Amino acid sequence: MCSGQGCPSINCILMEKTDLKKGIFLSLILFVVTGINFIEYPTKKWHFWRSKLHPSTLHPTADLSHHSAANLTEQNITPIKDTKHFLVSAYKDHRIDGTVRIISIIKRDDVTALYCIIGCAQQGYLVTVAEVNIHRDHFGFPYHTTDLLCKTEPKCDATNITIGNFLYSSDIPDMTFLPIRNRERKEDNFKHNFTVCISNLFGNYNNVLQFVQTIEVYKLLGIQKVVIYNTSCGPDLDKVLQFYREEGTLEIHQWPIDQFLNPSKGWQFQRDKGDLHYYGQLTTLNDCIYRNMYRSKYLLLNDIDEIIMPYQHATLELLLEDLQRQNPTVGVFIIQNRFFPKTVFDDEGRFSFPRWKIVPGINIMEHIYREPDIENVRNPAKMIINPRQVVQTSVHSVLKNYGDTLRVPPDVCSVVHVRVPHQRHLTKEQLIVDKKLWEYQKDLVPNVDCVLNKLGIYH
Repeated sequence: MCSGQGCPSINCILMEKTDLKKGIFLSLILFVVTGINFIEYPTKKWHFWRSKLHPSTLHPTADLSHHSAANLTEQNITPIKDTKHFLVSAYKDHRIDGTVRIISIIKRDDVTALYCIIGCAQQGYLVTVAEVNIHRDHFGFPYHTTDLLCKTEPKCDATNITIGNFLYSSDIPDMTFLPIRNRERKEDNFKHNFTVCISNLFGNYNNVLQFVQTIEVYKLLGIQKVVIYNTSCGPDLDKVLQFYREEGTLEIHQWPIDQFLNPSKGWQFQRDKGDLHYYGQLTTLNDCIYRNMYRSKYLLLNDIDEIIMPYQHATLELLLEDLQRQNPTVGVFIIQNRFFPKTVFDDEGRFSFPRWKIVPGINIMEHIYREPDIENVRNPAKMIINPRQVVQTSVHSVLKNYGDTLRVPPDVCSVVHVRVPHQRHLTKEQLIVDKKLWEYQKDLVPNVDCVLNKLGIYH
Protein backbone atom coordinates (compact mmCIF):
# COMPACT_ATOMS: atom_id res chain seq x y z
CA MET A 1 0.00 0.00 0.00
CA CYS A 2 1.08 3.63 -0.64
CA SER A 3 1.03 6.07 2.29
CA GLY A 4 1.21 9.80 2.66
CA GLN A 5 -0.83 12.89 1.92
CA GLY A 6 -2.28 13.95 -1.34
CA CYS A 7 -3.15 12.12 -4.46
CA PRO A 8 -1.50 8.76 -4.99
CA SER A 9 1.00 8.43 -7.76
CA ILE A 10 0.45 6.26 -10.84
CA ASN A 11 2.92 3.72 -9.43
CA CYS A 12 0.96 3.45 -6.17
CA ILE A 13 -2.28 2.87 -8.05
CA LEU A 14 -0.67 0.13 -10.16
CA MET A 15 0.79 -1.54 -7.05
CA GLU A 16 -2.60 -1.58 -5.30
CA LYS A 17 -4.30 -3.07 -8.37
CA THR A 18 -1.63 -5.76 -8.57
CA ASP A 19 -2.09 -6.71 -4.90
CA LEU A 20 -5.86 -6.80 -5.39
CA LYS A 21 -5.52 -9.09 -8.41
CA LYS A 22 -3.20 -11.40 -6.47
CA GLY A 23 -5.73 -11.64 -3.64
CA ILE A 24 -8.61 -12.35 -5.98
CA PHE A 25 -6.54 -14.95 -7.87
CA LEU A 26 -5.54 -16.78 -4.68
CA SER A 27 -9.14 -16.74 -3.46
CA LEU A 28 -10.34 -18.21 -6.74
CA ILE A 29 -7.76 -21.00 -6.55
CA LEU A 30 -8.82 -21.86 -2.99
CA PHE A 31 -12.50 -21.79 -4.00
CA VAL A 32 -11.97 -24.03 -7.05
CA VAL A 33 -9.84 -26.58 -5.18
CA THR A 34 -12.23 -26.92 -2.26
CA GLY A 35 -15.22 -26.92 -4.60
CA ILE A 36 -13.82 -29.72 -6.74
CA ASN A 37 -13.11 -31.84 -3.69
CA PHE A 38 -16.59 -31.18 -2.33
CA ILE A 39 -18.26 -32.04 -5.64
CA GLU A 40 -16.14 -35.14 -6.20
CA TYR A 41 -16.98 -36.63 -2.82
CA PRO A 42 -20.50 -35.36 -2.01
CA THR A 43 -21.25 -38.33 0.25
CA LYS A 44 -18.33 -37.36 2.54
CA LYS A 45 -19.48 -33.93 3.72
CA TRP A 46 -16.67 -31.52 4.57
CA HIS A 47 -14.03 -34.24 3.87
CA PHE A 48 -11.86 -32.46 1.34
CA TRP A 49 -9.31 -35.30 1.03
CA ARG A 50 -9.13 -39.05 1.53
CA SER A 51 -6.35 -41.46 2.32
CA LYS A 52 -5.19 -43.05 -0.94
CA LEU A 53 -4.45 -46.78 -1.09
CA HIS A 54 -1.33 -48.17 -2.71
CA PRO A 55 -1.61 -51.34 -4.83
CA SER A 56 0.36 -54.39 -3.68
CA THR A 57 0.65 -52.93 -0.20
CA LEU A 58 -0.61 -54.45 3.02
CA HIS A 59 -2.59 -51.78 4.87
CA PRO A 60 -2.85 -52.57 8.60
CA THR A 61 -6.15 -51.57 10.19
CA ALA A 62 -8.20 -52.69 13.14
CA ASP A 63 -11.39 -51.71 11.36
CA LEU A 64 -11.39 -53.75 8.15
CA SER A 65 -12.21 -57.08 9.74
CA HIS A 66 -15.16 -55.44 11.47
CA HIS A 67 -16.38 -53.73 8.31
CA SER A 68 -15.91 -56.72 6.02
CA ALA A 69 -17.56 -59.08 8.49
CA ALA A 70 -20.51 -56.73 8.91
CA ASN A 71 -20.82 -56.32 5.12
CA LEU A 72 -20.11 -59.95 4.16
CA THR A 73 -22.75 -61.22 1.72
CA GLU A 74 -23.94 -64.67 0.74
CA GLN A 75 -26.00 -63.27 -2.15
CA ASN A 76 -25.12 -64.63 -5.59
CA ILE A 77 -25.28 -61.27 -7.40
CA THR A 78 -23.59 -58.16 -5.96
CA PRO A 79 -23.29 -54.87 -7.92
CA ILE A 80 -19.85 -53.26 -8.00
CA LYS A 81 -20.33 -49.75 -6.66
CA ASP A 82 -20.30 -46.93 -9.24
CA THR A 83 -19.97 -49.38 -12.18
CA LYS A 84 -22.24 -51.42 -14.42
CA HIS A 85 -20.63 -54.70 -13.33
CA PHE A 86 -21.57 -57.46 -10.88
CA LEU A 87 -19.75 -59.88 -8.60
CA VAL A 88 -21.00 -63.45 -8.21
CA SER A 89 -18.55 -65.45 -6.06
CA ALA A 90 -14.88 -65.65 -5.08
CA TYR A 91 -12.62 -68.71 -4.95
CA LYS A 92 -8.99 -69.29 -4.08
CA ASP A 93 -7.35 -70.92 -7.10
CA HIS A 94 -4.53 -73.10 -5.79
CA ARG A 95 -3.45 -73.90 -9.36
CA ILE A 96 -2.13 -70.35 -9.85
CA ASP A 97 -0.35 -69.67 -6.56
CA GLY A 98 -3.49 -68.96 -4.56
CA THR A 99 -4.73 -66.13 -6.75
CA VAL A 100 -8.35 -65.28 -5.92
CA ARG A 101 -10.68 -65.78 -8.88
CA ILE A 102 -13.91 -63.78 -8.76
CA ILE A 103 -16.68 -65.03 -11.05
CA SER A 104 -18.27 -61.84 -12.37
CA ILE A 105 -20.62 -60.37 -14.95
CA ILE A 106 -18.99 -57.48 -16.79
CA LYS A 107 -20.37 -55.00 -19.33
CA ARG A 108 -17.87 -55.60 -22.09
CA ASP A 109 -17.73 -52.08 -23.52
CA ASP A 110 -17.37 -50.36 -20.15
CA VAL A 111 -14.26 -51.90 -18.63
CA THR A 112 -12.00 -49.52 -16.70
CA ALA A 113 -9.32 -50.08 -14.08
CA LEU A 114 -10.60 -52.24 -11.22
CA TYR A 115 -8.91 -52.91 -7.88
CA CYS A 116 -9.10 -55.88 -5.52
CA ILE A 117 -9.55 -55.07 -1.84
CA ILE A 118 -8.61 -58.29 -0.05
CA GLY A 119 -9.40 -58.80 3.63
CA CYS A 120 -6.52 -60.53 5.42
CA ALA A 121 -7.28 -62.39 8.65
CA GLN A 122 -6.15 -60.22 11.59
CA GLN A 123 -3.81 -58.29 9.29
CA GLY A 124 -5.77 -55.54 7.58
CA TYR A 125 -6.24 -55.52 3.84
CA LEU A 126 -4.25 -55.91 0.65
CA VAL A 127 -4.95 -53.88 -2.49
CA THR A 128 -3.98 -55.24 -5.90
CA VAL A 129 -4.91 -54.45 -9.49
CA ALA A 130 -7.58 -56.80 -10.86
CA GLU A 131 -6.80 -58.69 -14.06
CA VAL A 132 -9.98 -58.68 -16.19
CA ASN A 133 -10.43 -61.87 -18.20
CA ILE A 134 -13.68 -61.88 -20.22
CA HIS A 135 -14.67 -65.36 -21.43
CA ARG A 136 -14.61 -65.57 -25.19
CA ASP A 137 -18.05 -67.20 -25.60
CA HIS A 138 -20.24 -64.14 -25.02
CA PHE A 139 -22.43 -64.74 -28.13
CA GLY A 140 -22.50 -61.01 -28.81
CA PHE A 141 -24.38 -59.98 -25.66
CA PRO A 142 -23.22 -56.74 -23.95
CA TYR A 143 -22.80 -58.43 -20.54
CA HIS A 144 -20.85 -61.62 -20.07
CA THR A 145 -19.08 -63.98 -17.72
CA THR A 146 -15.70 -62.68 -16.62
CA ASP A 147 -12.93 -63.78 -14.28
CA LEU A 148 -11.44 -61.04 -12.13
CA LEU A 149 -8.06 -62.35 -10.97
CA CYS A 150 -6.66 -60.90 -7.75
CA LYS A 151 -3.10 -61.77 -6.75
CA THR A 152 -2.38 -62.19 -3.06
CA GLU A 153 0.79 -62.36 -1.00
CA PRO A 154 2.01 -64.95 1.50
CA LYS A 155 1.71 -62.46 4.35
CA CYS A 156 -2.04 -62.07 3.65
CA ASP A 157 -4.32 -64.90 4.78
CA ALA A 158 -7.14 -63.86 2.44
CA THR A 159 -10.62 -64.44 3.88
CA ASN A 160 -12.88 -62.04 1.99
CA ILE A 161 -12.69 -59.74 -0.99
CA THR A 162 -14.40 -57.04 -2.97
CA ILE A 163 -13.78 -54.96 -6.09
CA GLY A 164 -13.67 -51.18 -6.48
CA ASN A 165 -12.86 -48.68 -9.19
CA PHE A 166 -11.04 -46.33 -6.80
CA LEU A 167 -8.13 -46.29 -4.40
CA TYR A 168 -9.50 -44.56 -1.31
CA SER A 169 -9.66 -46.20 2.11
CA SER A 170 -12.61 -44.16 3.37
CA ASP A 171 -14.94 -46.01 0.97
CA ILE A 172 -14.13 -49.45 2.36
CA PRO A 173 -16.62 -49.39 5.29
CA ASP A 174 -19.52 -49.01 2.83
CA MET A 175 -18.43 -51.83 0.51
CA THR A 176 -19.88 -55.33 0.32
CA PHE A 177 -17.40 -58.19 0.61
CA LEU A 178 -17.61 -61.76 -0.71
CA PRO A 179 -16.35 -64.72 1.31
CA ILE A 180 -13.40 -66.47 -0.35
CA ARG A 181 -14.24 -70.15 -0.83
CA ASN A 182 -11.94 -73.12 -1.55
CA ARG A 183 -9.33 -71.84 0.88
CA GLU A 184 -8.23 -75.43 1.52
CA ARG A 185 -7.05 -77.66 -1.32
CA LYS A 186 -8.18 -81.29 -1.59
CA GLU A 187 -7.22 -83.94 -4.13
CA ASP A 188 -9.06 -86.97 -2.75
CA ASN A 189 -11.70 -88.08 -0.20
CA PHE A 190 -14.33 -85.87 -1.82
CA LYS A 191 -17.75 -85.56 -0.26
CA HIS A 192 -19.39 -86.72 -3.51
CA ASN A 193 -18.26 -88.78 -6.47
CA PHE A 194 -20.78 -87.31 -8.93
CA THR A 195 -22.63 -83.99 -8.89
CA VAL A 196 -24.93 -82.61 -11.58
CA CYS A 197 -24.81 -78.89 -12.38
CA ILE A 198 -28.10 -77.64 -13.84
CA SER A 199 -27.36 -74.11 -14.91
CA ASN A 200 -30.65 -72.20 -14.97
CA LEU A 201 -34.32 -72.50 -14.16
CA PHE A 202 -36.54 -69.60 -15.22
CA GLY A 203 -39.99 -68.64 -16.46
CA ASN A 204 -42.95 -70.78 -15.48
CA TYR A 205 -41.19 -74.09 -16.04
CA ASN A 206 -43.44 -76.66 -14.38
CA ASN A 207 -42.35 -79.97 -15.91
CA VAL A 208 -42.80 -81.97 -12.71
CA LEU A 209 -42.97 -85.52 -14.04
CA GLN A 210 -39.87 -85.29 -16.23
CA PHE A 211 -37.89 -83.61 -13.46
CA VAL A 212 -38.79 -86.28 -10.89
CA GLN A 213 -38.05 -89.07 -13.38
CA THR A 214 -34.72 -87.47 -14.28
CA ILE A 215 -33.61 -87.09 -10.64
CA GLU A 216 -34.61 -90.66 -9.85
CA VAL A 217 -32.74 -92.00 -12.91
CA TYR A 218 -29.66 -90.05 -11.86
CA LYS A 219 -29.86 -91.55 -8.36
CA LEU A 220 -29.85 -95.03 -9.88
CA LEU A 221 -26.82 -94.04 -11.97
CA GLY A 222 -24.89 -93.00 -8.84
CA ILE A 223 -25.44 -89.24 -8.55
CA GLN A 224 -25.23 -87.99 -4.97
CA LYS A 225 -25.95 -84.28 -5.44
CA VAL A 226 -27.75 -82.04 -7.94
CA VAL A 227 -27.06 -78.30 -7.96
CA ILE A 228 -29.57 -75.96 -9.57
CA TYR A 229 -29.67 -72.17 -10.05
CA ASN A 230 -33.25 -70.95 -9.74
CA THR A 231 -34.60 -67.67 -11.06
CA SER A 232 -38.23 -68.81 -11.09
CA CYS A 233 -40.40 -71.84 -11.80
CA GLY A 234 -43.99 -73.06 -11.68
CA PRO A 235 -45.72 -73.66 -8.32
CA ASP A 236 -45.84 -77.46 -8.66
CA LEU A 237 -42.18 -77.74 -9.54
CA ASP A 238 -41.29 -75.44 -6.67
CA LYS A 239 -42.78 -78.01 -4.25
CA VAL A 240 -40.67 -80.70 -5.91
CA LEU A 241 -37.51 -78.60 -5.53
CA GLN A 242 -38.18 -78.10 -1.83
CA PHE A 243 -38.82 -81.83 -1.37
CA TYR A 244 -35.47 -82.81 -2.91
CA ARG A 245 -33.70 -80.03 -1.00
CA GLU A 246 -35.04 -81.33 2.31
CA GLU A 247 -34.12 -84.87 1.27
CA GLY A 248 -30.53 -83.72 0.71
CA THR A 249 -30.37 -84.53 -2.99
CA LEU A 250 -30.80 -81.00 -4.29
CA GLU A 251 -28.82 -77.83 -3.58
CA ILE A 252 -30.68 -74.70 -4.68
CA HIS A 253 -28.99 -71.38 -5.33
CA GLN A 254 -31.28 -68.42 -5.88
CA TRP A 255 -30.38 -66.57 -9.07
CA PRO A 256 -32.43 -63.34 -9.31
CA ILE A 257 -30.62 -62.09 -12.41
CA ASP A 258 -33.84 -60.52 -13.74
CA GLN A 259 -33.73 -58.04 -10.83
CA PHE A 260 -30.45 -56.60 -12.11
CA LEU A 261 -30.44 -57.08 -15.90
CA ASN A 262 -32.73 -57.91 -18.80
CA PRO A 263 -31.62 -61.51 -19.40
CA SER A 264 -32.21 -63.16 -22.75
CA LYS A 265 -34.36 -66.29 -23.05
CA GLY A 266 -32.15 -67.50 -25.88
CA TRP A 267 -28.52 -67.69 -26.92
CA GLN A 268 -28.43 -65.55 -30.10
CA PHE A 269 -28.16 -61.83 -29.46
CA GLN A 270 -29.40 -60.72 -32.88
CA ARG A 271 -32.52 -62.86 -32.55
CA ASP A 272 -33.21 -62.98 -28.81
CA LYS A 273 -31.89 -59.57 -27.65
CA GLY A 274 -31.39 -58.81 -23.97
CA ASP A 275 -28.35 -57.98 -21.82
CA LEU A 276 -27.06 -61.43 -20.98
CA HIS A 277 -26.97 -64.86 -22.65
CA TYR A 278 -29.71 -67.27 -21.55
CA TYR A 279 -30.29 -65.93 -18.03
CA GLY A 280 -26.57 -66.04 -17.27
CA GLN A 281 -26.20 -69.75 -18.04
CA LEU A 282 -22.44 -69.56 -18.55
CA THR A 283 -21.94 -67.63 -15.32
CA THR A 284 -23.79 -70.23 -13.24
CA LEU A 285 -22.02 -73.15 -14.94
CA ASN A 286 -18.63 -71.65 -14.12
CA ASP A 287 -19.71 -70.88 -10.58
CA CYS A 288 -20.91 -74.48 -10.13
CA ILE A 289 -17.51 -75.79 -11.22
CA TYR A 290 -15.59 -73.73 -8.66
CA ARG A 291 -18.19 -74.18 -5.93
CA ASN A 292 -17.82 -77.97 -6.22
CA MET A 293 -14.15 -78.15 -7.13
CA TYR A 294 -13.14 -79.76 -3.85
CA ARG A 295 -16.50 -81.29 -2.97
CA SER A 296 -17.06 -83.62 -5.94
CA LYS A 297 -14.75 -85.91 -7.88
CA TYR A 298 -16.69 -85.40 -11.12
CA LEU A 299 -19.29 -82.92 -12.36
CA LEU A 300 -21.95 -83.44 -15.01
CA LEU A 301 -22.86 -80.25 -16.89
CA ASN A 302 -26.27 -80.61 -18.50
CA ASP A 303 -29.74 -79.05 -18.79
CA ILE A 304 -32.73 -79.87 -16.63
CA ASP A 305 -34.33 -82.08 -19.32
CA GLU A 306 -31.21 -84.12 -20.12
CA ILE A 307 -29.72 -87.32 -18.70
CA ILE A 308 -26.11 -88.31 -19.36
CA MET A 309 -26.62 -92.03 -19.83
CA PRO A 310 -23.95 -94.78 -19.88
CA TYR A 311 -24.91 -97.42 -22.47
CA GLN A 312 -22.34 -100.11 -21.67
CA HIS A 313 -22.10 -99.67 -17.90
CA ALA A 314 -24.69 -99.93 -15.16
CA THR A 315 -23.53 -96.76 -13.37
CA LEU A 316 -21.56 -93.60 -14.01
CA GLU A 317 -18.89 -94.78 -11.59
CA LEU A 318 -18.21 -97.91 -13.65
CA LEU A 319 -18.17 -95.82 -16.82
CA LEU A 320 -15.64 -93.33 -15.46
CA GLU A 321 -13.44 -96.05 -14.02
CA ASP A 322 -13.02 -97.50 -17.50
CA LEU A 323 -12.69 -94.15 -19.28
CA GLN A 324 -10.15 -92.83 -16.77
CA ARG A 325 -8.11 -96.03 -16.76
CA GLN A 326 -7.87 -95.93 -20.56
CA ASN A 327 -7.29 -92.15 -20.66
CA PRO A 328 -5.50 -91.09 -17.44
CA THR A 329 -4.70 -87.54 -18.61
CA VAL A 330 -8.26 -86.69 -19.66
CA GLY A 331 -10.25 -84.32 -17.46
CA VAL A 332 -13.05 -83.42 -19.88
CA PHE A 333 -15.35 -86.04 -21.41
CA ILE A 334 -17.56 -84.76 -24.23
CA ILE A 335 -20.90 -86.60 -24.39
CA GLN A 336 -22.98 -86.43 -27.57
CA ASN A 337 -26.61 -85.30 -27.34
CA ARG A 338 -29.30 -87.52 -28.83
CA PHE A 339 -32.83 -86.25 -29.36
CA PHE A 340 -35.99 -88.19 -28.46
CA PRO A 341 -38.99 -86.31 -29.94
CA LYS A 342 -41.67 -85.78 -27.32
CA THR A 343 -44.29 -85.94 -30.08
CA VAL A 344 -43.60 -89.62 -30.85
CA PHE A 345 -44.88 -92.25 -28.40
CA ASP A 346 -44.30 -95.91 -27.64
CA ASP A 347 -46.92 -97.98 -29.53
CA GLU A 348 -47.45 -100.38 -26.62
CA GLY A 349 -48.30 -97.70 -24.07
CA ARG A 350 -46.35 -99.75 -21.56
CA PHE A 351 -45.68 -96.87 -19.19
CA SER A 352 -48.72 -94.77 -20.02
CA PHE A 353 -50.03 -94.97 -16.46
CA PRO A 354 -53.28 -93.09 -15.68
CA ARG A 355 -51.76 -91.91 -12.38
CA TRP A 356 -48.88 -90.25 -14.23
CA LYS A 357 -51.22 -88.49 -16.64
CA ILE A 358 -52.48 -86.18 -13.88
CA VAL A 359 -48.92 -85.00 -13.13
CA PRO A 360 -47.77 -81.84 -14.99
CA GLY A 361 -44.98 -82.56 -17.46
CA ILE A 362 -43.59 -85.12 -19.89
CA ASN A 363 -43.43 -88.87 -19.23
CA ILE A 364 -39.98 -89.71 -20.61
CA MET A 365 -40.66 -93.46 -20.40
CA GLU A 366 -43.15 -93.10 -23.27
CA HIS A 367 -40.55 -91.73 -25.68
CA ILE A 368 -38.28 -94.51 -26.95
CA TYR A 369 -37.76 -93.22 -30.49
CA ARG A 370 -34.68 -91.14 -31.15
CA GLU A 371 -33.51 -89.28 -34.18
CA PRO A 372 -30.61 -90.73 -36.20
CA ASP A 373 -27.33 -88.85 -36.21
CA ILE A 374 -26.88 -86.48 -39.13
CA GLU A 375 -23.86 -87.45 -41.21
CA ASN A 376 -20.91 -85.09 -40.81
CA VAL A 377 -22.87 -83.01 -38.25
CA ARG A 378 -22.21 -83.16 -34.53
CA ASN A 379 -25.15 -82.74 -32.23
CA PRO A 380 -24.65 -80.29 -29.36
CA ALA A 381 -22.75 -82.04 -26.58
CA LYS A 382 -22.72 -81.93 -22.80
CA MET A 383 -19.86 -82.88 -20.47
CA ILE A 384 -18.55 -84.89 -17.57
CA ILE A 385 -15.53 -83.10 -16.09
CA ASN A 386 -12.90 -83.28 -13.42
CA PRO A 387 -13.44 -79.75 -12.06
CA ARG A 388 -9.85 -79.42 -10.86
CA GLN A 389 -8.68 -79.56 -14.48
CA VAL A 390 -11.10 -76.92 -15.81
CA VAL A 391 -10.46 -73.17 -15.78
CA GLN A 392 -13.35 -71.82 -17.86
CA THR A 393 -16.29 -73.52 -19.55
CA SER A 394 -18.90 -72.81 -22.18
CA VAL A 395 -22.10 -74.84 -22.64
CA HIS A 396 -20.89 -77.54 -25.01
CA SER A 397 -17.14 -77.46 -24.43
CA VAL A 398 -14.56 -76.05 -22.06
CA LEU A 399 -12.73 -72.84 -22.95
CA LYS A 400 -9.60 -73.40 -20.85
CA ASN A 401 -8.37 -76.51 -19.09
CA TYR A 402 -5.20 -78.21 -17.91
CA GLY A 403 -5.69 -81.82 -19.00
CA ASP A 404 -6.82 -83.50 -22.19
CA THR A 405 -10.30 -83.78 -23.70
CA LEU A 406 -11.99 -86.95 -24.98
CA ARG A 407 -15.07 -87.21 -27.16
CA VAL A 408 -16.81 -90.33 -25.85
CA PRO A 409 -18.35 -92.62 -28.53
CA PRO A 410 -22.17 -92.37 -28.34
CA ASP A 411 -22.55 -96.14 -28.07
CA VAL A 412 -20.56 -95.90 -24.81
CA CYS A 413 -22.35 -92.86 -23.36
CA SER A 414 -24.76 -90.28 -24.74
CA VAL A 415 -27.30 -87.69 -23.59
CA VAL A 416 -30.94 -88.79 -23.48
CA HIS A 417 -32.80 -85.61 -24.34
CA VAL A 418 -36.61 -85.78 -24.63
CA ARG A 419 -37.63 -82.53 -26.35
CA VAL A 420 -39.30 -80.99 -29.37
CA PRO A 421 -38.20 -82.67 -32.63
CA HIS A 422 -34.90 -81.52 -34.05
CA GLN A 423 -35.33 -83.17 -37.46
CA ARG A 424 -38.99 -82.37 -37.96
CA HIS A 425 -39.23 -83.99 -41.39
CA LEU A 426 -38.55 -87.52 -40.13
CA THR A 427 -41.34 -90.06 -39.95
CA LYS A 428 -41.71 -92.53 -37.08
CA GLU A 429 -40.31 -95.30 -39.30
CA GLN A 430 -37.12 -93.29 -39.80
CA LEU A 431 -36.49 -93.01 -36.07
CA ILE A 432 -34.41 -95.49 -34.04
CA VAL A 433 -35.92 -97.47 -31.17
CA ASP A 434 -33.88 -96.89 -28.00
CA LYS A 435 -35.25 -98.47 -24.82
CA LYS A 436 -32.28 -97.76 -22.58
CA LEU A 437 -34.43 -96.04 -19.94
CA TRP A 438 -36.62 -99.13 -19.65
CA GLU A 439 -33.69 -101.05 -18.16
CA TYR A 440 -34.23 -99.08 -14.93
CA GLN A 441 -38.00 -99.62 -14.73
CA LYS A 442 -37.93 -102.07 -11.81
CA ASP A 443 -36.57 -99.45 -9.40
CA LEU A 444 -37.48 -96.29 -11.29
CA VAL A 445 -41.26 -96.66 -11.40
CA PRO A 446 -41.78 -97.30 -7.65
CA ASN A 447 -39.27 -94.59 -6.75
CA VAL A 448 -41.12 -92.03 -8.88
CA ASP A 449 -44.44 -93.13 -7.40
CA CYS A 450 -43.05 -92.78 -3.90
CA VAL A 451 -41.94 -89.18 -4.50
CA LEU A 452 -45.22 -88.16 -6.17
CA ASN A 453 -47.18 -89.75 -3.37
CA LYS A 454 -45.16 -87.91 -0.69
CA LEU A 455 -45.77 -84.68 -2.58
CA GLY A 456 -49.51 -85.33 -2.37
CA ILE A 457 -49.98 -85.26 -6.13
CA TYR A 458 -51.90 -88.54 -6.18
CA HIS A 459 -54.40 -87.38 -3.54
